[in-house]
Amino acid sequence: MQQTLNPWVTRPTTDEPAEDTRTAAAPPTEDTRTAAAPPAAVISTPLRGMVEPDAADRLASRSMAGTARLWVVGTHGGAGESRIADLIESARSTDHCWPVLPSGGRPQVLLVCRADMRGLSTARNALTQWVSGAAPKVDLLGLALLADAPGKTPKALRDFTALVGGGAPRFWTLPWVDAWRHTDTTALPAVREYQRFITDMAALATATNH
Repeated sequence: MQQTLNPWVTRPTTDEPAEDTRTAAAPPTEDTRTAAAPPAAVISTPLRGMVEPDAADRLASRSMAGTARLWVVGTHGGAGESRIADLIESARSTDHCWPVLPSGGRPQVLLVCRADMRGLSTARNALTQWVSGAAPKVDLLGLALLADAPGKTPKALRDFTALVGGGAPRFWTLPWVDAWRHTDTTALPAVREYQRFITDMAALATATNH
């Protein structure tokens, strides 16, 4: 799936030939609800000149004790960061804060939100904070958007999801899992989107660490 480029994020220019950019781009994924965008289509580092969000719209920073392969940052309460952290090996949630490592290293971060209007708005604020350079130095791997209810997503929310997701290096839209309402389990659900998401995260973390 080709991501919708986000108009609230200014895309960087490159001096590389167009042929090289096209060659580096990864093929689109088969699943139309899951998007891991090719690097050439998205930003991967903060950009100079971006306007910082208001202080009230920024995520706080927090010094994290211990270690993790991946830090999962919910952009609002009820985002599902603990659930996602439980599904990913060696991942830890941050309680809705940007992680700061005492060692001074750059933590790998995954943003998480619910795919409702409030959740998407907070994710947009967090991405604006990151892209403006107002967030701590992190390696942002992408944004996971969790469905907020079963059934078909209204078109307005689908459009807003694509808009917000376009401001992240990559984004995944993950469906509602009804079993989580009835069982207290950390097992990976037998749902294609989640299986692919976990596979993507494992590959991304490995690539970033080497």
